[in-house]
Order: sequence, then C-alpha cells, then structure tokens
Amino acid sequence: MKKTGIGAWFRRVVMAIAALLALLLLGAWLFLRGSLAQLDGHRRVAGLSATVSVARDDHGVPLIRGANRLDVAYATGYVHAQERYFQMDLLRRSGAGELAEMFGPRAVPLDQAHRLHRFRARAELALLAMPAADRLLLERYTAGVNDGLGQLSARPFEYVLTRVAPRAWSPADSLLCIWAMYFDLQGGQEARELARGWLREHSTAEQRAFLAPTASAWDAPLDADRIAVTPAPMPATPPAWWGRPKTAPARQVAAAAFLDTVGSNNWAVAGARNGTGGGAIVSDDMHLGLQLPATWYRLALQFPDAQGVMRRVVGVTLPGMPLVVAGSNGRVAWGYTNSYGDYLDLIALDTDAARPGKVRTQAGWETPAATDETILVKGAPAVTLTVRETTLGPLRVAMGRSYAIHWSAHAPVAANANSGRLETADTLDQALAIAPTLGIPAQNFVAGDAQGNIGWTIAGPLPRRAPAGDASTYPLAADDPAGVWDGWLAPDEYPRVRNPAGGQLATANSRQLAGAGAELIGDGGFDLGARTHQVRDNLTALGARTDVAAVYGVTLDDRAIFMGQWRERAIAALSVPDADATAGRPQRAEALRLLRESWSGRASVDSVGYRIARGYLFALYDIVYDNANGQLAAIDARASMAAITSRWPVVLARLLDEQPAAWLPPSYADWRQVQLAALDRVIADLSKDGEPLLAATWGRRNTAPIAHPIAAALPALARWLSAPADMLPGDSHMPRVAGPKFGQSERMTVQPGREEQGLFNMPGGQSGHPLSPYFLLGHADWVRGTATPLLPGAAQHTLVFSP
Repeated sequence: MKKTGIGAWFRRVVMAIAALLALLLLGAWLFLRGSLAQLDGHRRVAGLSATVSVARDDHGVPLIRGANRLDVAYATGYVHAQERYFQMDLLRRSGAGELAEMFGPRAVPLDQAHRLHRFRARAELALLAMPAADRLLLERYTAGVNDGLGQLSARPFEYVLTRVAPRAWSPADSLLCIWAMYFDLQGGQEARELARGWLREHSTAEQRAFLAPTASAWDAPLDADRIAVTPAPMPATPPAWWGRPKTAPARQVAAAAFLDTVGSNNWAVAGARNGTGGGAIVSDDMHLGLQLPATWYRLALQFPDAQGVMRRVVGVTLPGMPLVVAGSNGRVAWGYTNSYGDYLDLIALDTDAARPGKVRTQAGWETPAATDETILVKGAPAVTLTVRETTLGPLRVAMGRSYAIHWSAHAPVAANANSGRLETADTLDQALAIAPTLGIPAQNFVAGDAQGNIGWTIAGPLPRRAPAGDASTYPLAADDPAGVWDGWLAPDEYPRVRNPAGGQLATANSRQLAGAGAELIGDGGFDLGARTHQVRDNLTALGARTDVAAVYGVTLDDRAIFMGQWRERAIAALSVPDADATAGRPQRAEALRLLRESWSGRASVDSVGYRIARGYLFALYDIVYDNANGQLAAIDARASMAAITSRWPVVLARLLDEQPAAWLPPSYADWRQVQLAALDRVIADLSKDGEPLLAATWGRRNTAPIAHPIAAALPALARWLSAPADMLPGDSHMPRVAGPKFGQSERMTVQPGREEQGLFNMPGGQSGHPLSPYFLLGHADWVRGTATPLLPGAAQHTLVFSP
C-alpha cells in the first residue's frame, strides 16, 4: 500500500508539472499572439479628416485608401508599427548609434562609430528646417506609429526576449532611418580612403596606376558603348609587400569567405520597344543584407492629390518612413541602385604646438567643437564619447593622423521627405527634376513614364567641387583644392541621360558615364562593370519588341560570363600537355574533371566547376594581396585591396597573360606554379572535412541562412525565426546577385499605367512576427524567382479608421 501511494503521488506531481508547463506554454503562445497585427475591425482616431481603410490581400499586402495624403500617412504608420516595429527601432538606433541600449556592451563599438556623426542632433535640426507640409506628414505618420504600437495587446515579442521596453516614435526617428541607410550604402567609403592612403604610402605612382586602374574594358557606361582604356605600363618592380604572406599565419583560402557585398540593378526599356503598349518598362532589384523581416514593406496607396486627382501608388516602403521608395504611380515608375560615387573626403588636419587645441582646415585655424555623447548600455554603465567636430566634419584618428570626415551625409540636405514628390510626378522630366532634391544617399535613379520616355540621373546630394580626377579618392591635405566643396549642385546641374538611341538604360553600381558629368560623381568604389555589361547585353537581346515578363527575366540571369574566363585559366593551368600537373595528383585530376564536366555555364546550385573556378580566382587574390590585406585590416576592419579597387581581377588577368618575372610572388618558380598553388588551396579547402570534391557544389557554399536578428542570440528559437536554408543560384558579376547574407532585396518590373501587369517578389513576407501567416509568405517565390503580381489582390481583411 505504501509503494502504491508513493507511485500515485509521483504521478500526480508529474501531471501537475506537465499541466503547469502546458499552461505556461499556452500563456506564452497567447502572449505572443497578443503582439500580432490587427487585420480587421474599426477604430476611431482623433486627427483624421475622413475614413481610411487598410485592405490586405492573401499575402498581407495592403491597399491603403484615404481622403488625403496625411490620413494615408497615419494608416501607413499604424500598419508599419504593428507589423515591423522592432525593425524600425533597429534602423533608428543604428542611425543614431543607440544599439547598446538594447543589446549591451557588445554593441558599444558600433555605437561609437555611428555616434561620431551625431545624426540624432542633425535629425532634430533637419526637422526644424523642413517645410511645414513635410513636417506635418512625418507627424501624422508618427501618430499612426505610436497608436499602432499602443493598440497591440502585448508589446512586440522581441522586446520580451531582449527585456527592453519599446520607446515611442518621433518624427526625427524617421529621418534617422534615412541616415541608417547612409551607413549601409556609403559606410565603406571611409575605410576605402584609408586603404588608398596606405597604398599611396606603400607604392610608387606607377605601381598605383597599374594596381588601381581607373577604368577597364568591363565598364559599360550609359553614354557610350565602352570607355576607351589605355592600360598603364607595368612597372619594372612590384611594391615590397607584393605576393608575401601576412606576418601572422595566413588563411588557408579566402575563397570561402569572399566579398559579396556589391549589388543592385535597375533598367528601363523605352515605350517604342514595348510590344504590349506605349509605356516604358522599368525594372529594379535593389541588393541589401538578407534577413527577416525583409528590408522593404510592400503596399499600395490611394489618395487624391492637391488638384483632387485620385492617385494610386504601388511599390515598397522602408518601415520608419511614410513614403514609397521605389514603385509606380500610374504615370511614372522609378527605382534605384547605389551609385558608388565619391561622396566622402578624409582631410588630414595640421596642428601646431604654438596653437594648442587648434587644427588647420581649408578655412584656416579653428578650434574643434567638443560634444560629449552619452551612450546608454544595457546592463553596464553608460559610456561617454567626446566628439570633436570642425567645419568640415567630425575628427577621426587613423594612421597617426587626425582626419576630418567630410561626408555628404552631414549636409543639411542629406535627409528629407522629398521622395513624396515622386508619388505625384506626371512625366519623366518631372521625376528627373525631383530626383536631385531627394535627401537620400546618392543613388542611380532610373525612371520611365506612361508616354514611353526613359531617363537616368543621380538622386540625392552631390557636392560642387573642382574636377580632381582620382585625387579626391585618397586622403587629402588641408590645403588641397581637390577637397574643397562649394555647396551643393542645383538640380539642373546634375548629369542626365534621357531617351538614348538604343531605347534602354541600365545601371548596376559601375561607372555611369564615359564623358561629361562623370567628374560630378567621382569614383567612390565602382563595381567592376561585368554585371552591367551582362544586363545591357540581355536588354539588347530582347529585340525591338518586348514585354514586362521578358524584362523581368533579366533579373534571374545567373550565367557565369565573367567567371567563365577564370574557369578556362584554371583548366589551362591543370592541363598543359608537356607538364602534366595532375600526374600522381588525383585531387587535381578530379578538380580538372569537374571544371570540365560539372559546369553549366551558370552559377547553378549543382555546379562544382563554378565553385572551383571562383575559389581559384579568390585564392590568387590571397596569394598576391595577403600581406597588404593584413596591414590594411590593422587600420580598419573594412579596408582591403578589394576596397581599394574592384578592378583587381583585371590586374590579375593581365599578370597571368603577360607573366612578368619581376612580379612573380616570392617562393614560386613561375606563374603556372602560382596558379597551381591557388588551385591546391581551393582543393584543400573544399575537401577539408573529408568529403569528395564532387559534393562541393556551389549551392552548398551559396546557402542563405535568412533569419530574424534575434535568432542568433536565441538558437533554441532559430527554427521559428528563420527561413529554410535555401541553396541560391547566382553570384556577384551577374544580374542574379546572390550570397549567403546579401542579395536581391526585391524584384520589381512594371509599366506605369498598367500596374496590374507588374511583377514582384521579395525574400520575406509582410510581417516580422513568426506567428503571422505573412511572416514567410512569398519567400519560396523569391528563391525560385517566381514572379507574383505587383498590385495587391482581392481584400481578405479590412481595417477601417474613422475620425
């Protein structure tokens, strides 16, 4: 009896514990559901002028209808907050340098780097200077954001996990979201200039001209078939660091951790080539970091403009701002790629012991203004950062010098709400006149209108500066005229290309112009141009009559045209008839077989040959630049020879073609041995886990672990906060740019006036909440490249706001 009693008691305890756990799990589940967005219902709101409706389709994409733009901005803020508040919070905190308040001491270094620019203070000043109508738009959006956050039954789940309370939104926070994009899109320019400064100190002018060419045959400018290139003479000797290993142990192969951080394509086809109507066709696929939720939030807006004409705008918004970033308004469609112009100068400042505390700038001797910035740190004492700022910008010490960071992001015109004017532009010419006034990181702006016109210009601020060639891409002395900015270019001074003879325009981060206007942009790290070349050739191949579907198809082109030449070099190195490199080397023989047989001509997920060829190129990069990259990393984590010039493959190709003995890296007998050493590194890397080379497909390397930022800190929840680990076709130097952490953040192709034919997909769903049916909806379409309608479909849920 006693044993039976103990057993019964034990069973009751176990059942009670199980019931308690079930209740806890149920409570947690119900709590998490409390932070899901409201999809249906009716709310009365103070400050509205009339009823606003939010009608979501089966993918959660809303059509927001209102009696005026202010009411629509309110509803947009409400929807953004309920679906994406944590994402918005991260954006503003990144722009302001306030991440440590949420993530603790590990975020302090990033906050210090960002707080140096004091963008929160700049945002408050920009807000005060903003036209009253724009400020009111941000205020109505802010009211919607705070109401949307406040109406959730529970705070967003991320704040429960981080144990931080969400902070209310302010109009200045919306501008900080723009400055967060400056860090994302132009944040590498400072490191690039430092790297180029190091190169100048460790090479001769002749060596720099050879190692960092200003153009190549890959360039595909908008205003010419090509750029005339006269290769610089090869110097008699290389720099002392050339071809030497780091002083620390070298990496086995950097090909496994390569540089896949440049992307974005946009193009337009004129109406004369549109076989389905006279309107232009515009396509845009902006490339950014891949995570959940996706960078963009899709929607359509409907409202009457100032003349009472009903407008419908469809496209993508950046949560944190009420405006359509890229899209179509029925009359004009537009999109962006990062322009990679020269928008930042490092000015080396002089000091004088006789003038303590002063520095010499272009304007003369001045005393930097000192401001103490307090960085709040979760779980630790606050950190004080003293920012010293001159009339040129804040100071940074690097390489033993004090530099002023002269950056367009610091300008009063750097962030504004002028993007809203594109929502009601009627013609291409109006759009081209609006683009230069936008307060965004300077972008390639490509647009087309319903009449069939197409055009390009730069959107965002351009400094007015004297032509200086590439001198301004190196750190400058305080008295160097190349560093003098005389205000900002007026819209009519911006370079433009309108209705070119071929009926097409395309940009993909490379040099835009061969002739007039190029000096206004400068080279801030242009991409090589192979991708632009491929896009341009694809558009030409579409012929005299095309359509939206065919133009969209260019975004999915993963043909390995650029990498094909490196495959041929690798094959040649392994198969010289009179010096068989594979004799007695079975792994080399297998690599040669796979280069020949496991090659589809594309960056396809099942290709081993593509992965070997790509690895070979980057292993060559390591062999010749390893010592330089080690020294550069000590200056700035983002500094490298690839940051100095994207044209390094052109330099390597020339060396392999000409095989100069003086430039042969030490310890190698000839250039073929250099190539074989590179291939051996790749083989060793791909077989290091004991698996056969046959298993080392490109897809296994190019697998994207797209996840919510919280997933890394909470591995137990990663399954619910992540997309499937998809193998992605594509790579850099082709239209379908795809990497494990970087890729096409959206794909959109549209003819203005026929938006119902428009096509779209993006890597994540509308919601940032893992319990929402819209969290991953659409992700599989993005992986496959399947196009879905751009316009929202029939309403499945409707939320109504009334005064």
